[in-house]
Amino acid sequence: MRLLALILLLTLSQAHAQGFAGLGTQADGFAIPQPDPVFTFPEDHGPHPEYRIEWWYLTATLQGMDGTDYGIQWTLFRSALEPETSYDWTAPQLFMGHAGLTTPTAHFSAERLARGGIGQAGVTSDPFHAQIDDWHMYSTATDGDAYDALHLTARGSNFAYDLNLTANGPLIFHGDGGYSVKSAQGQASYYYSQPFYAVTGTLNLPDGDVPVTGTAWLDREWSSQPLSDDQMGWDWFSLQFEDGARMMAFALRSTEGGTFTSATWINADGTTESYGDGHIALTPLATTQVAGRTIPTQWQLTFPVRGIDIQTTPINAQSWMDTSFPYWEGPITFTGSHTGRGYLEMTGYE
Repeated sequence: MRLLALILLLTLSQAHAQGFAGLGTQADGFAIPQPDPVFTFPEDHGPHPEYRIEWWYLTATLQGMDGTDYGIQWTLFRSALEPETSYDWTAPQLFMGHAGLTTPTAHFSAERLARGGIGQAGVTSDPFHAQIDDWHMYSTATDGDAYDALHLTARGSNFAYDLNLTANGPLIFHGDGGYSVKSAQGQASYYYSQPFYAVTGTLNLPDGDVPVTGTAWLDREWSSQPLSDDQMGWDWFSLQFEDGARMMAFALRSTEGGTFTSATWINADGTTESYGDGHIALTPLATTQVAGRTIPTQWQLTFPVRGIDIQTTPINAQSWMDTSFPYWEGPITFTGSHTGRGYLEMTGYE
């Protein structure tokens, strides 16, 4: 396992010079996303080894019976050394799992590293099952789409969770039908989500078990080079409005000081509208010292075409994922022109 961890870290470190966490500009013989994608399910819920990077990324905003706010993250990253797969120790598919659990007073994180092809980690599409060591995300749907119902488990040294998710809306596709542009130079990924989960389950915390309910958002994305040379990290928001609408928004930061932005507006019935660069603006309102870094933990997000001007506040400003590539990720609330809850991820802050 130590050798595998070293290989993975070296792979990610080399990619860090091209872009954060293996998302650099060099495709190195891997497939490149193209406009006008055609998705096929359940196949596309599974892995795409011809692309260099891929993830299954779930976040949930939760509440205990006493009204206390919580959040969890479950992520499986796939990173390929070569655009192929095999089923032995030579398998070029490497997997990294991240799990986080946030309370108002504590943040827990854990990481798993494994090689695909030997049973340590992997993803199947039919039946859908994503797994690394003893962490699992698998479908419990009896009909319809595999993502309509999921069971989710993960654990770290001092936390665990066991959750059931049921979707009450459709899959949605970001950008142009799932082709999500990430830079003015045209780097892109395939990107879709299931943002309509209702959640029930249990958090296992040092002080005991906590039954929770809430909502969750699953992101699916894959590519081979979605960042341009000058992009250093991103600020990503998933927002759930009290009227049932949702919104995804991100800003990719440039070393030159600018940003490239994108947003998807999701109506309560699941219909969407996509907005390219320049439609949203993100302004830091307050910073927090987190793990020796100055992190912008309160934001103003304006979206004039939708009449949105909101201010976000973290449930816990110390929501730091202390992993091989550390980053900030945690649940938020927002007020202003609209109110609601959501999740914020920020990467690339040194």
